[in-house]
Amino acid sequence: MRKLMVTTFVSLDGVMQAPGGGDEDRDGGFEHGGWAVPHIDQGILQRMAALTGRAGALLLGRKTYDVFAATWPLAGADDPIGARMNGLRKYVASRTLDTVSWQNSTLLSGDVAEAVGRLKQGEGGEIQVHGSGEMVQTLVRHELVDEFQLLVFPVLIGSGKRLFADGTVPSGLELLDTTTSSTGVLVSTYARGGRLEYGAMGPETGNW
Repeated sequence: MRKLMVTTFVSLDGVMQAPGGGDEDRDGGFEHGGWAVPHIDQGILQRMAALTGRAGALLLGRKTYDVFAATWPLAGADDPIGARMNGLRKYVASRTLDTVSWQNSTLLSGDVAEAVGRLKQGEGGEIQVHGSGEMVQTLVRHELVDEFQLLVFPVLIGSGKRLFADGTVPSGLELLDTTTSSTGVLVSTYARGGRLEYGAMGPETGNW
C-alpha cells in the first residue's frame, strides 16, 4: 500500500494558516501571513527538496491547490522544488471546483476518503499532502495518514486555522525522527501509533 505523508508548517501554538505570504489565506481576517518565511534557512529548503524528490504524487485541498497553482508554475527550471512540484501528479479534493488546470492535476470525484483509499491501493510512490488543513482532518478521521512531518516554527500567533483543531480524533503517534534548523525550527516526523493511551501519576499512585 502506498504511504501517505502530511507535511505542514505550524507555529508553536498550532497555527498553520498562510505561512508563506500575506495574501496566501486571509480567511477570518488573518493578518499574520508569511510568519514562517524569516525562519526558513538553507537546511529547510534542502529537506523540502529531498522530500518532494521522493514523492510519487501530491494530494491537495482546494485552497492549497489554488495557492500552489498560482505560484509554482512561476518557478524557474533551476528550482528543484518548483520543477518537482510542477511535474508531479496532483490529486485535488474539492466540492467547489469543476476543473483543474495546473499541469498533471486531476480532480477527485465522490467521497474524499473513498477516493484517497483507492489511491493508496494503487501503484506509485509516496502520496504527500502539503497544507490542506480541512482535508487532513478527514484523512485522520478515516485513518488514512501514515506519517506526519511537522515543521514547528518558534513563533506564537494566537489566532488562525490550526492543524489539529476541534474535532481531531484522539490517537497516539510514534516519533521517528527529529532535528532542529539553524533558526530554531523543530522538524519532526511521526508515524501513526494506534489508540491514545491513558495513565495516572502522583504520590497516591506510586508513580512519581
